[in-house]
Amino acid sequence: MESLGDAYGGSRWNGRDPRRVYAGVVLFAIGVLAVVVGILIVTTPLGTLLGADSATEAQSLAGVLAGLGVPASLASVVVVLPATRRERVGVLAGTLLCVVGVGLFAYAYPARWTGTAQSLAFPTTTVYFLGGSLAFWFVFTAVAGYRIRNNPHGTVRLELRREGETKTVELSREEYAEYKQVVRGDGGETEQVIRELEERVDE
Repeated sequence: MESLGDAYGGSRWNGRDPRRVYAGVVLFAIGVLAVVVGILIVTTPLGTLLGADSATEAQSLAGVLAGLGVPASLASVVVVLPATRRERVGVLAGTLLCVVGVGLFAYAYPARWTGTAQSLAFPTTTVYFLGGSLAFWFVFTAVAGYRIRNNPHGTVRLELRREGETKTVELSREEYAEYKQVVRGDGGETEQVIRELEERVDE
């Protein structure tokens, strides 16, 4: 079992592009900063310093900043983690929907927001909600998949030795039980099991 130093030390980044890690951290920081600034704009005199002289202008600017900050923070997770292409595309699609929602908000607020015949409040919030939900779901699957791949308690390591060469393959406990049952079954399928395991090593 690895020590805490190995688990949380620099060796954990082996094979990872440090530029992606730094880019993800920067993107997350920008997203959080945008949300914090959006809150400060409507609760402090910061809005006036940024050119939002009226309460409506301050609320509009705050809504845009916070609206962009949330998906930026979500997207930063799949930039850092080794996510699949499907997860990255899902987060990107959700982020783009959020950006569309923010664009609708900037266009609609305040004249076309509520209390008018051309109110865009509902379609704007719907688009943003769908985008945020989509991005969050794929971020969740990326985080869950990363935790499963790095959880040593749910896997079994097998060493395959042939012609002086040793290879290691990781299996789930269920897969290990299936292969074990096949090998014990005297059905002449041991070589097939070894071939399958070797193919998994080469993937």
